[in-house]
Amino acid sequence: MERVFNFSAGPAAIPLAVLERARDELVDWQGCGMSVMELSHRGKEFMSIAERAEADLRRLLDIPAGYRVLFLQGGASAQFSAVPLNLAGPDDKADYVVTGSWSKKALAEGRRFLNANVAADSAGTGHTEIPDPAGWATSNDAAYLHYTPNETIGGVEFHFIPEVSAPLVADMSSTLLSRPLDVSRFGLIYAGAQKNIGPAGLAIAIVREDLMGRARSTTPVTMDYHQQSEAGSMYNTPPTWAWYIAGLVFQWLLEEGGLEEMERRNRRKAETLYGAIDGSDFYANPVAKPSRSWMNIPFTLADPSLDGKFLEQAKAAGLLNLKGHRSVGGMRASIYNAMPQAGVEALVAFMTEFERTHG
Repeated sequence: MERVFNFSAGPAAIPLAVLERARDELVDWQGCGMSVMELSHRGKEFMSIAERAEADLRRLLDIPAGYRVLFLQGGASAQFSAVPLNLAGPDDKADYVVTGSWSKKALAEGRRFLNANVAADSAGTGHTEIPDPAGWATSNDAAYLHYTPNETIGGVEFHFIPEVSAPLVADMSSTLLSRPLDVSRFGLIYAGAQKNIGPAGLAIAIVREDLMGRARSTTPVTMDYHQQSEAGSMYNTPPTWAWYIAGLVFQWLLEEGGLEEMERRNRRKAETLYGAIDGSDFYANPVAKPSRSWMNIPFTLADPSLDGKFLEQAKAAGLLNLKGHRSVGGMRASIYNAMPQAGVEALVAFMTEFERTHG
């Protein structure tokens, strides 16, 4: 069967070279006679996988000394709870910037555990642009400021790192590893794996050491950053297969030229697709141009009654998972690292032909 171009927002495409290597190693990892799925997480074989994965991630992101890297279960949504439980007390205050669905969910969960202040909310614009930091109502005593650099559903992205006095906490599920990043600007970065890292179910947290050891006494041990760090992310049995695949993705990224090369490719892909949308009266993107995402590109058709036909014909052309999120409708093309330029060009060619026959 010929592989398709998968534009899913997540679980998303994984590089073919990674899938092929995992296939080749599936039943016998490097001559040990077992699959990675069968290896003891405390055995020397899996420990070597885990250690290399962390080393390669540190190399890719140039993570400074003084930061711990955790490989955790539960995806990014579990971190909506883990962040306040680890960084603040129940009477403390934290700032939240709301720019779409995922930052709204982080705020709602934060409110269960502390005094969550909405420093900024772009709801007035329909979450189609990033609010000007000059107008943010931040707190002088905030334990942290949380924001979502890229809103996967709405296709809104920060193209800057906020300057705030509180430790900066970022849900980078959709952008981590898509370009270089100055990790030193952050107190905590977390990301679900199912975009640019690997299979769903794994989350990565990069935590500045001075923020560790503050967890409330009621924090579940599996969500306590300090406890997990001291246990090498293995207080409980970790998601070993997802960790292994993530490690293969890190190796692939290094072999492909690192994050500088990913930035070049991702910028080109985004420019190609936005160019096609902006050059047409048949398609439209709702996001303000300075706030457009490189990773998730929503677009609408001039005649919404054609949505079903567009998706049906796109699928027949080998272009899958283009349906927009149910909360916003329309279309959405997610073009993470594993999506090649050829996939974007195939989509643009299809869009051009669909407009010619239905416009």
